[in-house]
Amino acid sequence: MNRAAIRANQRKLIILAVVVLLCAAGYMFYAVNFGSARLFRYSMKLRSPKLIVMLITAFAIAGASMVFQTIINNVIVTPCLLGMNALYSLIHTAVVFVAGSASLLATNSNLAFAVDLALMPIVATVVYGYLFEKARHNVLYILLIGTVLTSFFSSIQTTMTRIMDPNEYDSLLETLVASFENVNAEVIVAALIVLAAVIFVLRKDIALLDVIALGKEQAVNLGVDYDRCVRRLLLGVTLCIAVATAMVGPISFIGLIMANLARQFLKTFRHRQLILASTLFGMAIMIGGELIVERVYHYAVPISVFIGVFGGIYFLYLLLTNKKM
Repeated sequence: MNRAAIRANQRKLIILAVVVLLCAAGYMFYAVNFGSARLFRYSMKLRSPKLIVMLITAFAIAGASMVFQTIINNVIVTPCLLGMNALYSLIHTAVVFVAGSASLLATNSNLAFAVDLALMPIVATVVYGYLFEKARHNVLYILLIGTVLTSFFSSIQTTMTRIMDPNEYDSLLETLVASFENVNAEVIVAALIVLAAVIFVLRKDIALLDVIALGKEQAVNLGVDYDRCVRRLLLGVTLCIAVATAMVGPISFIGLIMANLARQFLKTFRHRQLILASTLFGMAIMIGGELIVERVYHYAVPISVFIGVFGGIYFLYLLLTNKKM
């Protein structure tokens, strides 16, 4: 990649960063009463945690989706297509079904966050890691595995909800829909710690993504311990998805949108730039979308609905136009 192209991508990244800052400023200061210090502080107290959660969620999903696509070597696959969201719903349904909606596991957000971080990465790493190795990273088999696992997890979850008390189910529904409301500041701190630990532990593996994108044979010839690196990166992906999903709930297709917009916008194979662009796209989409949900639709429609609809259309577009299957 020549210097002119690198400078052009740097300018594009700066433009994206400016867009994110404008979205963040609009979200924080739109319809705020600047004339009253008390009302201003109250508005900032409500909006600041939401903004931080949106930034963390965008970073976690964007990085995980980009890494996952590189491991699978296909741009139309994201963790949400492999049953991660269904697994999250199953875990929360099982907690309410077994322990009840009044139990400590269901009412304590910190404990629920810890359970998600413990169960989702373990189940996903064991199941997906084994099946990916058996499927030899064939994208068609992987999509089929994801469809089967999603159906399997959803069937168990549906069976539990049918037996569950209706009042218990009503309380469960709040956790199964993505939302940036009622954010727990302690969860934010825990999420930042987990993400920082993942980045620190996997920093050397992340630096090898440009080589891993060449394929297993080329990466091995260049001295990369491919299998070990992929296993570690897969664990990091599941941890990042678990953090984002545990904070706001399942959001389908957002990773697909972030990663592919970044690839089309920059047209580069440098993963540092792609991950940054993907993160910035995600931040702009989430902040702008939440601003529309709050100010235009007055919370009548959650942001996950918009992302799911437009993400599904974008996914079909990629399926029809992408020749690399």
